[in-house]
Formats: sequence, structure tokens, C-alpha cells
Amino acid sequence: MEALRQDDPRRFGPYTALVRFRETASAVLYLAHDADGDGRVVVTAARPKLAAVPAFRRRFQAEARLAERLSGGWVQPPLAGPKDDGLWTAAAYVPALTLAEAIALAGPLPERAVRILGAGLAETLSRVHATGSVLQGLAPGTVLLAEDGPRLTAFGPLGGAASAEARAGGQLSVRLGYLTPEQIEGREAGTPSDLFVLGLLLAYAASGTTPFADGPVDGAAERIAHAPAELDGVPDALRELIAGCLAKDPADRPGAGAVAAKLALEGAAGMARGGWLPDPVAAAVTDQAARVRALAAPSDARTGAGTSPAAPADAEPTDAPPVHAAPLGSGEAADGAEEDTGTTRFPRTGPRAPQGDRATTQLSVPRELPAPAAPQAPPALPAHQPYPYAARPLPPAVPGSVPSAPGPPAPAPGRRALLTAVAAGAAGLVVGGGGVLAVGSDGTAAATDDKPVAKPRPTVPGRAPEPRWTYSHPAGEPAPLTAGIWQDELLVLTSSAGATGVDLRTGRARWTCEEAAGAQTVRAAGDTLCLLAGPTELLWLSPRDGRVEHRVRYADQFTGVPGLEVGPVVGADGAVLWFTGSHTVTVKAPKPKKGKKPGKDTQAAKAYLFAYDVVRRKEVWRAAVPAGRDTGTPAYRLTAVRTTDVVVVQDPATLTPADVAAGKGKATFRCFDRTTGKQLWTRQFGSVAPAAASAGDEEGRLYAAVGDGLQAFETDTGKPVWTLSGTKSSVFGTPVRAGKLLHTTSRDQEVGAVDAATGRTAWRRSTEVPLGGDAPALTLSGGGKTLLAADATQLTAFAVADGRRLWKFQDIGVQDPRGDTVSAAYRVLAAGKNAVVQRERAFYAFPVA
Repeated sequence: MEALRQDDPRRFGPYTALVRFRETASAVLYLAHDADGDGRVVVTAARPKLAAVPAFRRRFQAEARLAERLSGGWVQPPLAGPKDDGLWTAAAYVPALTLAEAIALAGPLPERAVRILGAGLAETLSRVHATGSVLQGLAPGTVLLAEDGPRLTAFGPLGGAASAEARAGGQLSVRLGYLTPEQIEGREAGTPSDLFVLGLLLAYAASGTTPFADGPVDGAAERIAHAPAELDGVPDALRELIAGCLAKDPADRPGAGAVAAKLALEGAAGMARGGWLPDPVAAAVTDQAARVRALAAPSDARTGAGTSPAAPADAEPTDAPPVHAAPLGSGEAADGAEEDTGTTRFPRTGPRAPQGDRATTQLSVPRELPAPAAPQAPPALPAHQPYPYAARPLPPAVPGSVPSAPGPPAPAPGRRALLTAVAAGAAGLVVGGGGVLAVGSDGTAAATDDKPVAKPRPTVPGRAPEPRWTYSHPAGEPAPLTAGIWQDELLVLTSSAGATGVDLRTGRARWTCEEAAGAQTVRAAGDTLCLLAGPTELLWLSPRDGRVEHRVRYADQFTGVPGLEVGPVVGADGAVLWFTGSHTVTVKAPKPKKGKKPGKDTQAAKAYLFAYDVVRRKEVWRAAVPAGRDTGTPAYRLTAVRTTDVVVVQDPATLTPADVAAGKGKATFRCFDRTTGKQLWTRQFGSVAPAAASAGDEEGRLYAAVGDGLQAFETDTGKPVWTLSGTKSSVFGTPVRAGKLLHTTSRDQEVGAVDAATGRTAWRRSTEVPLGGDAPALTLSGGGKTLLAADATQLTAFAVADGRRLWKFQDIGVQDPRGDTVSAAYRVLAAGKNAVVQRERAFYAFPVA
């Protein structure tokens, strides 16, 4: 850190700069406070000369957008961005050292720490690759080592740049810090390039040097492209995996998901539990946090006046390596150290325990800060040339200083363009941050220079509990179509190849049944059988061994409907299953009038809603309903199941054009008697749209999204009861009734609870997932005390009673080393005291209340 200079901006939107925090080739990072003066944020502001280049602006903004899409896990969501006051992004501050600082301070990391570091980075790469992007932002200066795991702070070439400059004609040149064999040969970087760079970074973390550092500078490019990697300093247990990442042929490198699984099967967050940093690094992180807390806010936010003196306007940017702070409480500098008058003096403030509403890290609870340890002299590093950021000797400690990231060296680009610069010895990992010269004009890159951490919130979410078991569906089989729970004893998965029964106690596959291929619904059929509904038949399986005990073809079971085509299952309650179906009938032309030609017979679809008893294997009733579009079979959503009736609404995708016109933009709900199938009423409620989320309850209320709010109606009269207003442009998802409370969810990524009778808010909390996408899907635990919100980013658990965020969970999914990265949304199945969480092929059983 250093004091603000006279020409440094003092304000970035709602944030007021306190000190310069770090510098990169393309940006200056400022530590700032928010409008309340309590929260600390890191603002990444583009260097003015680069910000004026249109190609740089486009790339900076593209990288910021990718950072926002990747938010969660080891990537903290950007808190804000500029409107008209410059090119910058902001993220909450997290106490951490860069990897370069950590290696310079404590030498190579232990094997366990390397595994956690690599798993966290690979998890993030997996998510980057799922968006179709290539990161190119990995470097020792863009990776932070925080108390609970690694953080990635750069999401494209700008972050990983060893130097960047504006050229004449509005062009942008960027020299990358790390290169790959394919880039040296003039090929475009793809997702395997990120795995090569990850291998370089892990080798550096494990040995303190880079695999191609040994040799003359002018041969660096040749060594990267053709020489074997020098991995003698890497632990044996990691050598094979890192060597695989460093394969010359991109096709021979593993996928990011496979690397993450091999490094930490339980995930980086789980493995980091209980601490993972070497003692000198942990002490420096604690020291940094205490000193940042001690920073005084400027006395006048409007003018920027404050306690930190400004450096002269003509002061050159510092390129100093990290400075290790003197122990807290020490009143003197290290031997012979003079006072650094260009650095803000920070009061001596000891560490203190985190407050109750500390900032949220996406996957973990902050541990209590340890007592500061005296700094230790770094051990001797291997004789090989390390990454240049960490190569310089450390100066003596300066009182009041905080370990800060060194500014990367920025040598002038070579005289030749593009990859010819590499042949002159600008090998990014060997010499002072050389690399590929990227000339930008219309280039769009992948993401942002962003810092993970969190802003103080009312509650502290924790790490997910240890799963009781995990199950991975075999990679050689098709992905599951659906999953269901039988009697809280068996998890049944279906796919296009068959069904699999997984024991809920152990997580082990109990049986497979190929005859159940294509089934899309799993239900209990009494206490002894499991029902699977397929496209052409119903199957009853033994839960013990998966053997088919009974089967009924729709064509044989339902009389009077030849050629019956069955639609999706609407829902079930007890032994009764509801589904739709249709068949084609011939409509005879009316008898022509005398002297007129006879008309032609026509074909028309007739549709029904069926009620079927799966225990007695007998049709209960069928009710004629309007036919849907295309095949004629409508699809219904079950809105309410009550003692005497059921309420359904048609999926808008199956509405005919005539139905759409007749509805005038409103949804039509239908109510049927549960015993006879008689249609009791057809009704529209307010301005509820066909696609709006809706749910009903036993007490006769219907809850539905209307505009940016949620409304409750009396189903008997259609009259509104109450309205819950949302924020502008918010859209509510399907609510869940539990006791007297109605749990709500919205695209604002907020989950809440209101009194079902009055609409009065009991609590409302954020999942802390970036805005965008659908509202989280809600599931109530079997014990009724935990509410689980699942979306495409993570799973968040809340306490039903007061809305406390209990924990969060993210998983990179299971993938074949050469397969596609998993990006499926999370799904939750309540099973007694377990919550079974699915992400495509991966299943976890978490204990819940």
C-alpha cells in the first residue's frame, strides 16, 4: 500500500479511495470505503492512457462482464461499475496475499496447499470454459491466497498482462505473462491453454520456480514449445498431474473438472477447512486485515481530504516487491530500516474477532483470526530462476506497512509483432514477464480484473456440511433424465439407457433396470413398489432389486382412446397420478344441403386429463379438456392439491393460437373434483400471465407472480387478498407454503418468507448470487426447518425460522477428462433428514434439519 498521489481519483461512484493498494500492467487498484464508511472495497481503475483506447475499453468491459457471470465460488461478484466517471470495477476487500508475495515470503507451498490452490483455480476454469471463454488471466499476481481458499482476480489478457500500452492509431498491445506451446507456434489460445498455464502456476507454487526457467533467456520460447518440463522440485504425488497439464499437444491435457477432482475430491472449500496457509503467510494475511481495519476514512468524502497524505503528482509508480510488515505492537522498524515517508502510517491495531455480520465468502465462514506471528525469514529458494515477480530480495520491514502486491515489470514490447517477440527471449514465465503481443482493435476478451470477498451483510453463511455420501453417475452412461425418492430409502435415477436405484443410506448403486429406459417420472406406488412413468407405459419396480413387477401400456389400459399420446405427468398425491393425453378423431362433415356438394371429413384432436390410481392400477376418471397445439396434448402444471379438488394451469407452450387470443394475455386456471373429475370452475386471476409462477394451498388461496410483485387471491371468488411488492423489474418464482409461512423467491436472487394470510414480510435474504437468470427453486427439508434455494450458480441453505443463511454449496460437477464442462443447474430432493443435491451426474446427500 502507499498513499494516494495528487493526481489519483478520490471518488469512484459511491466509493471513496483511501490508499493505493496494488498495481498491474493495465490498472491501479485502490482500497476504498463504501458510502457508509464501514465496508472496504478494492477498486480496479484502468490506467488513463489505456482507458482512452477504444480496444482497451471494449476488452476491459468484456472482462468485467465475464467476472459478473462467474461470480460465486472463488470469484466474488463485482459490487459496482462506472456510469460516466471512468473505467473501473469494484469488489469487496478480502484479506489475502498474492501467490507471488506468498512464495517470496515463505517459499514453496506444502503439497496440501498446492492441491487446494489448484482445485480452486480449476473449479473456476471449469466455469469459465462452460461459458465458451478462455481465461488467459492466470499469473502469480492475479491469484490471491485468502484464509479460506484461493481467489482469482483477473479474467482475461488484461489481468495476466506483463505489460500493456497504447499504440499509435488507437491500437492496443498486450504482452502476456505466460505463454503456451500453441501460442508460440502461432495458433490461437483455446481452453487447453488455460490448463497449460495452470500447470505452470502449480509447478511454481510447489517448487518456487518455473518448469522452463533453466537455460539461456534467448532459448525460452524453444524450451516452452519443445523441451520437457523440469519438475524435480514438485512433490511426487503432484508430478504426473502437473506434467499432464504441461503436455505440448493441447489434446493431451486434462479438462479443468478432471484436474479439480484429482487435486481435491471433496472440493477446494472442503479441503481448506481448518486452515491451509503456511504460518508466515497466514500471519501476514492476519496482519494485513488488522491494518486495513485501522485505516481511517477521509474526513471529507466530497473533497477527498483525509488522513492519508498525497504523494507528489509527478511521482513515478512504484514497482517495489512485497514488503513484510513488522510484528503488530512493535514500535521500531527492522534493523537499519528508515521510515518510508511515502507510505501511509497505520496505527498499531491488534487483530480482533470477526463481527457477527462479517462479509460473506461464497463457500465458507471466516475463521477467527489467529494471533499475529512474528515474520519469518524466507527459506532459500531453489537455484532455478523463479517467476520474476518473486525473484527480487525483500527489503527490511517498514513500520506501518502492509504486504502489498508488487507491480509487474513492464518492459517495452519487442520490435517484432505478435509471437515474434517471444523468440527474442520474452518467455512470460522465464524472463521479466514477456509474452505474446496482442494487437487489439475489435477483440473481445473474457472477463475482469476483480477481487473476491464480501461486503458486510446481516448474517454469516458457512461452509456446507460434509455430505454423508456422494454418488457419480457413470460417465459411460447417458446423463440422468430425472431423479426421485422412494420412501426416504432409495434414490431412483432414470436415463435413456435405463433406471438406477441408489441406496440413500450409503450412496451406493443397488440395481439397474434397462427396461425402464426413457422414464421421466419416479413415484412411490404404495409401500412395496416404485412407479416409473415412461412415454409409452407405466412400470412398477421392486425397490429391492429393480425387477419389473408389473407393466401397463397406455394403449392397453385406457379404452376408447385409440392411439393415445400421453403428455408429461402433471403431478401426484398419495396413490393418484394425474397426466394428460390426446388422440385423433375423425369429425364427419355435416350433411350437405340439397343441391350442395358434401364437405370433407376432418381430423381433430381430443384431449383429456386422467386420474390414475397407481396402487390399484386402475383409471379413476378422465375429464375432457381443450386440446393443445401441435400434437394436441396439452401440458399442465399442478397449482394446488386440496382435499376435495385440484387446480391446474396450462403450460403456455402448448396453448393453441385460439386459446392465446381468447386469454388476452392472462392465464386460465381449471379446477377439477378429485373424486369424479368434474370441472368445477375455469377462472382467470387478476392479470396473472400464462407463464407466471403460481402455487395454491389447502386454505383456498392462489399465489401468483404479477408484474414485479406477488399477489394472493381467493380461488372461490378470484378476488385479490394481498400484494407483495418487489423491486423494479423483479420477477417472482414459484413460492412454497410451509405452515403459516409462504416462502418466496425472485430473480433479484432474494428468498423470503411472508405470512400466508396477510402477506406481511417475516424475513427476506439474498442468496448473494449475481443478478440475472431465473429465480432460485425452493425446496423445504423433510424436517421443515431448512429452506434450500437452488439455481445455476449454487445451493444456498436458509433457516426457516428467521432466514439466517446457514451455508452455501458449489460443485464443478463430474466430467470426463475430455468431455464438456458441467454447467447444469442444481436440483434438490428432500429425503427425511437428508437433502439430496444433484448437478447433472453428481449427487450429494447433505444432512439437514
